Amino acid sequence: MDKILEGLVSSSHPLPLKRVIVRKVVESAEHWLDEAQCEAMFDLTTRLILEGQDPFQRQVGHQVLEAYARYHRPEFESFFNKTFVLGLLQQGYHSLDRKDVAILDYIHNGLKLIMSCPSVLDLFSLLQVEVLRMVCERPEPQLCARLSDLLADFVQCIPKGKLSITFCQQLVRTIGHFQCVSTQEKELREYVSQVTKVSNLLQNIWKAEPSTLLPSLQEVFASISSTDASFEPSVALASLVQHIPLQMITVLIRSLTTDPNVKDASMTQALCRMIDWLSWPLAQHVDTWVIALLKGLAAVQKFTILIDVTLLKIELVFNRLWFPLVRPGALTVLSHMLLSFQHSPEAFHLIVPHVVNLVHSFKSDGLPSSTTFLVQLTELIHCMMYHYSGFPDLYEPILEAIKDFPKPSEEKIKLILSQSAWTSQSNSLASCLSRLSGKSETGKTGLINLGNTCYMNSVIQALFMATDFRRQVLSLNLNGCNSLMKKLQHLFAFLAHTQREAYAPRIFFEASRPPWFTPRSQQDCSEYLRFLLDRLHEEEKILKVQSSHKLSESLGCSETSLQEVANKAAVPTETPCTSDSEKTLIEKMFGGKLQTHICCLNCRSTSQKVEAFTDLSLAFCPSSSMENLSFQDPASSPSTQDGGLMQASVPGPSKEPGVCNPSTAAFASYSAVNERMVDSPDELRCTEDTSVPNDSSKMLVNKDVPQKPGGETTSSVTDLLNYFLAPEILTGDNQYYCESCASLQNAEKTMQITEEPEYLILTLLRFSYDQKYHVRRKILDNVSLPLVLELPVKRTTSFSSLSESWSLDVDFTDISENLAKKLKPSGTEEAFSPKLVPYILSSVVVHSGVSSESGHYYSYARNITGTESSYQMCHQPETLALASSQSHLLGRDSPSAVIEQDLENKEMSKEWFLFNDSRVTFTSFQSVQKITSRFPKDTAYVLLYKKQNSTNGLSGNNSTTGLWVNGDPPLQKELMDAITKDNKLYLQEQELNARARALQAASASCSFRPNGFDDNDPPGSCGPTGGGGGGGFNTVGRLVF
Repeated sequence: MDKILEGLVSSSHPLPLKRVIVRKVVESAEHWLDEAQCEAMFDLTTRLILEGQDPFQRQVGHQVLEAYARYHRPEFESFFNKTFVLGLLQQGYHSLDRKDVAILDYIHNGLKLIMSCPSVLDLFSLLQVEVLRMVCERPEPQLCARLSDLLADFVQCIPKGKLSITFCQQLVRTIGHFQCVSTQEKELREYVSQVTKVSNLLQNIWKAEPSTLLPSLQEVFASISSTDASFEPSVALASLVQHIPLQMITVLIRSLTTDPNVKDASMTQALCRMIDWLSWPLAQHVDTWVIALLKGLAAVQKFTILIDVTLLKIELVFNRLWFPLVRPGALTVLSHMLLSFQHSPEAFHLIVPHVVNLVHSFKSDGLPSSTTFLVQLTELIHCMMYHYSGFPDLYEPILEAIKDFPKPSEEKIKLILSQSAWTSQSNSLASCLSRLSGKSETGKTGLINLGNTCYMNSVIQALFMATDFRRQVLSLNLNGCNSLMKKLQHLFAFLAHTQREAYAPRIFFEASRPPWFTPRSQQDCSEYLRFLLDRLHEEEKILKVQSSHKLSESLGCSETSLQEVANKAAVPTETPCTSDSEKTLIEKMFGGKLQTHICCLNCRSTSQKVEAFTDLSLAFCPSSSMENLSFQDPASSPSTQDGGLMQASVPGPSKEPGVCNPSTAAFASYSAVNERMVDSPDELRCTEDTSVPNDSSKMLVNKDVPQKPGGETTSSVTDLLNYFLAPEILTGDNQYYCESCASLQNAEKTMQITEEPEYLILTLLRFSYDQKYHVRRKILDNVSLPLVLELPVKRTTSFSSLSESWSLDVDFTDISENLAKKLKPSGTEEAFSPKLVPYILSSVVVHSGVSSESGHYYSYARNITGTESSYQMCHQPETLALASSQSHLLGRDSPSAVIEQDLENKEMSKEWFLFNDSRVTFTSFQSVQKITSRFPKDTAYVLLYKKQNSTNGLSGNNSTTGLWVNGDPPLQKELMDAITKDNKLYLQEQELNARARALQAASASCSFRPNGFDDNDPPGSCGPTGGGGGGGFNTVGRLVF
């Protein structure tokens, strides 16, 4: 029968006739044949299957072999033995190579035919060894896929025990060698199918024998982390990722990132190749594992790897967005890489040139999936442009392309960025070993205490959180200038963009420290603030005069010395500025004007004067100012010359920066409340003793006053302002010299705000020097802080008629004599009431301690911009104004009190920040209000209020133009480069520190103070004695004013 069949398949008869005869041969298999005939038939059919010249011959071989093996099973079992199978696997068949897939197919079918025979067990044992040998020879994808088919059907052929681990490892290596050189879709699909079969085999083995999983994954990492330039592992390894249990992510990533044997070069290679896996179609969870490894590396602070890989692969990841099959994973990885790369715009700017084309392409196809994708991409792009504003030439085409898609809110953008940075605590994997020393969850940057510099840190943070002022500072073009404003701009830029948890402002501190401030000694933050604003104001005036002088020189004018320039700069301060363009930035932001009116009670003649102010100092009312005082031992008190000097709130108009001395009145002392008027309306004189300044302005607050236990009323800023606004009778030693009467006369002095500042600074005068008892004291009274203030402003049409120019260098009498002077209401009535200008609380600087030369400063603050409408509902008609020239004070039952309460309730849920040197935490307005009741030595000292419903110089900068994408102005290249350089340095520092900690794992771990503060401890302190003062400081004989 074998001869007949052999002649038939090689004959030239028609194919239909051949099929009929073959059917007859198959049917004859039921008949009895002797062993020789069966063997001959098996040999023929095997030859047809393996060496058939056409599909017909191979098909005939399969049909006949299956039929005869079924009916003559013993004979086939004898034919298909271990020797025969081993020969096929090791030597091939005649001209057929042993690695030909036909041989594996033949063995696969043979096993099916003898599955019920006892001898199959011997074949299983043989194949367990042979399949291991085969995978060690790195078979091609097609052969490996056929082997996987065989092992999937006959799991008994899979190596067992330790050999199973070896088999899996070798199979992983084999996949790593897979390559597909074809670019045809058919061949690519076939290749993907082959790889999928092999990966499914590994998945089945991992499930059956879990002990093989970890060694297999170690082999995967060994392959992708190889630095051998001659070997590039196949991207087909990505097919294995979907079979790794996601529950193992944390353990595996922690093991990889903390293994000291894994070198940086190997980890870089591994991460790059995992990112390449995004190109593999149908693979699931690749993006999950890539992001997990990125986070794991950030958790152990291996930032060098992250930087290198991001810059190397970011464009590849972006290009994967073009391919629908891998787009979701690619977008996820792209988002994480960009959002976490926050120290430099370099990575984002690599993909910027490609964004517009991608957006236009997806907009044109109109598919719902494309629209959804573009919404996600647009959010990512907005986040990056917000973080790296200042490149309008790059961003304007993108903004135009994505203008039709929704833009995320600023709050959402900030949240996304704060949670995504490498140094973000929320970015680290669970169970990671070390806590990052990056920014707190607030996203704000602290300021390092350089040695009792909390007075500076608290003030700087308050100014930085004054949003409009910060934006104006950052928008200045100060290239080539080495002014204090340039250093402030540098400091603000770093606070906004550094990756550090806290920044050390050493350069700014040395430049801004008043000459009489002893380094490393506690100082007065209010005095520092006044000095700082005065320096900035005077510098800008000098620079403006220098600029105009250079212009004059270019037109042929003669040279002028620097001293002459300074003198010219001082001239405009003698008369009020009439144009905003003539004002300095400090005047625009903090400058107001105060009109003082003195009426002789004898002849009723009057005199007036208008002066500028940058902050107002509020004295305590007589009813409460003498209570709750904290005294110190007189032996430790300073001399009057050292500490009794009063620092005023209005800088002297013609005073040059940097020449102040505490013995010569560092700032022009100015108090419209406690002055004693003598001689003439053009000159103010005082007795020689000085104590508490009471600065120049008037403001009213409507707020219910809380009660102390026992029914005692708690003072509020309302009380202090009402007391400040009350008319003062100048009598006794403080009589006024009337020129008309040519003698000292009793007089009434009143003050009016004629021009309100953009930011209103209030200082609560808590520190004084008692000359009678020679003790320093602090008023510890709790003062309730209103969220809303209404400043009565009586604007005048012209100041040209006011020719008087009173001296600002005045002194004040002792507090005990002055506090009782303002008792009599004014008899002078005005024809109109002041306009109430609304303000809202922006920041509070708190002093913790009982002494002026010890303790600690920290600040509460929040972001408020000039365009906020939160107070719009508070605008009330002028029926709420004063009934007369500030002689009828605004009562506590005003309708605005109810409005403010509603606003407070809304503000409770808004973000407030507590800036305590290096530490920044979230807090609430309720905490701000209750700080003194919770911690009696912690009292509000300096308040910063922002005018509402106002427009300012920033309003002309439209963010839609792309110039101010994040609300803040773009940084100049010099600043951006400096920040980028420092951020890289910081990441390197963190990485080195992490490596050092890993090498010293046995050493004692650092203890961290918990973020925030609880109800038992004050928010912080500069020295060992905490907020209580009295020790831990280099006590200096001076007072804080």
